[in-house]
Amino acid sequence: MRDQYDGIIIGTGHNALVLQAYLCRSGLRVLSIDRAEMYGGGLATIENPRFPGFRHNTHAFFHRALNAMPWYRDLDLARHGADYIEPELNVALILPDGRAMEWWTSIEKTIESFAEFSNKDAAALRQWVEEFRPIVEKILLPEAQSPPLPPERRRELLSRSSLGRKLLSVSELSPIEFVEREFRHDLVRAGLLFFNGLREIDLRLKGFGHSIPALLSGQHMAQMCRGGSAKLAQALAADIQEHGGEIMTKAEPKSILVHNKRAAGVELASGERIMARAFVASGLNPQQTFLQLMDAESAPPRLRKQAAGFRYNLLSPLFALNVALEEPPRYRAADRRPELNQAFMVILGLEEYLQFPEIVRAHELGQIPPTVMWGACPTLFDATQAPNGKHTAFMWEKMPYAVQGSAAHWDSLKDRHGETMLRLWSRFAPNLQGKTVIDSFTRSPLDTERSLPNMQDGDLLVGSFAHGQVGYNRPFPGAGQYRTPIRGLYLCGGATHPGGNITGLCGYNSARTVATDLALRLWWNPPQIESVLEAL
Repeated sequence: MRDQYDGIIIGTGHNALVLQAYLCRSGLRVLSIDRAEMYGGGLATIENPRFPGFRHNTHAFFHRALNAMPWYRDLDLARHGADYIEPELNVALILPDGRAMEWWTSIEKTIESFAEFSNKDAAALRQWVEEFRPIVEKILLPEAQSPPLPPERRRELLSRSSLGRKLLSVSELSPIEFVEREFRHDLVRAGLLFFNGLREIDLRLKGFGHSIPALLSGQHMAQMCRGGSAKLAQALAADIQEHGGEIMTKAEPKSILVHNKRAAGVELASGERIMARAFVASGLNPQQTFLQLMDAESAPPRLRKQAAGFRYNLLSPLFALNVALEEPPRYRAADRRPELNQAFMVILGLEEYLQFPEIVRAHELGQIPPTVMWGACPTLFDATQAPNGKHTAFMWEKMPYAVQGSAAHWDSLKDRHGETMLRLWSRFAPNLQGKTVIDSFTRSPLDTERSLPNMQDGDLLVGSFAHGQVGYNRPFPGAGQYRTPIRGLYLCGGATHPGGNITGLCGYNSARTVATDLALRLWWNPPQIESVLEAL
C-alpha cells in the first residue's frame, strides 16, 4: 500500500488533469492513475514509427476557443508551453466545380463568402450573429462554466429576460429545423449543419436549435496547439507536478474501494491498494465507474441500473486517415482562390443538403456512407510536426461503430476505406497522387474504443445528449452536479455537463464541486450561474 493521498482521480484525460491541477493548487496531495502508457487521453500526438519526425494527432486536433477557457488562464498553461494558433481562413468547404464556402475569423469575410451563394442567407447570418452574441457571452458561456441548474429553475430564470426567452425559443427546435427555417440556399444549409452541427451533436435532436447560432456567434473558432495536441496534456501535467501532484500511467484500476459507504481508494489490477483521505473522482464513463469498478455491494441497484442505461451517440464515431507527405495538399480550386491552400479545416465531399439523411440512414443500417470528410494539414501552420520541408495531414469522417453487423469488421475494411478517402482527396488536390504520399495509416471507430475505452462504441462525445442526458441530468438524475450517490465519489469526464470535446469544462466544474464539499477556498473566480441569470 502506498502512502495515503488526499484524493485519487481515475483517468488522465484532459478533464481529469484539469480537476487535478485545480485541487493541487488548492493544497491537496492528489494522484491520477491511468491504464494507458501516456497521460492525456485523446490529447495524443504520436511519431510515425516507420518515418521518424512525422508527428500525427491521432484523436483530438481542432480545439475551439481553447485559449479563452478560464482554466487555460487560471493554470497559466501558456507558461508551460501550450501555445495556440487560430488560422484566419478557419474553414473552407470546397466544391468540385472550384467554388468554396469560407468561414473566417473575421465575420465580415464570412458574410462576404455566404453572399456569393445567397444575399438573403448572408443577411440572416449577420442577424443571428448580432442577436446571439450577447446570449453566448451572458448565458451560454457562464452556463458551460458552472455546475448545471435543475431544469425547472433554469427555465424560470431564463424566462425573466428577453435574452433568456430568445434562447429558450430557439432551443425548442432541432438544428435541422433551425437551419431549414432560417436559411434558404441548399449549400448554405449543408455547410452550416456540417461545420456547426454534425461534428458535435445529432442534428435531429430537439432542444439544440441554439447550437448553430451559438457556434456562429462565438468570438473564437477552431484552433490547434503548437507542437501537437499532446502539448496541452504536457502543460497540464507540468502544472500538476509543479504543485505536488502525481500522475501514474500503466496502472490499470481494478476497483473503487468503498469503506463505510464512502469512497476510500482504488485497487489496481496489480493488487496494489492506494487510499484517499478525502475523495475519489472518475473521469471514466458511467458503465466503467459504477459497473466495472464497483461491485453490487458498493453500488446500489438503482445506481447500477442508471449507469447501465446510459446511452451513446449513433453519429459520433470517427474514422481517420493520416498521411505523411512530401508537400502539402495543393487544391485545384486554389487556381482561382489562392487562399484555399492556406485553409485550416477543409471539408470535402459535401455538395448538397440531402446528403445528411443519407449519412444518418447509413449509420442506422451499419453501412459505410458516401464520403464526406474534413481535415487539416497541421504543418502549414506548425513546421515542427514534420521533418524539414515535409508535411503531415489527415482527414476525418463520421462512420458507424458497427459496420456490416459488427465493429470487428473494421479491422479488414479500414485500409480499403482509407484508399477511398485518399482517392476523393486527390480529386480535389491532384498533387496527392503518386509519390507525394510517403506513408499513410487509418484509425477506425473500433480503434478509438480500444485506445480510449471511455469512448464506448467509438463515441467521441462520451454519451448522447438525447434521452434526457443533458445538463443537470447528465449522465443521469442524481449525478448531474459531479457528485454521485456514493459519498466521496465524484465524476469529472465527458459523460458529465457540458459533455465531450476538448473543453476541459467538465473537470473545471467538477473542481468547484469537490473544493466546495471539502470546504476549500476557491482561489479562482468561477461564475455563479444563478446570480448571472438573475442579473440579465
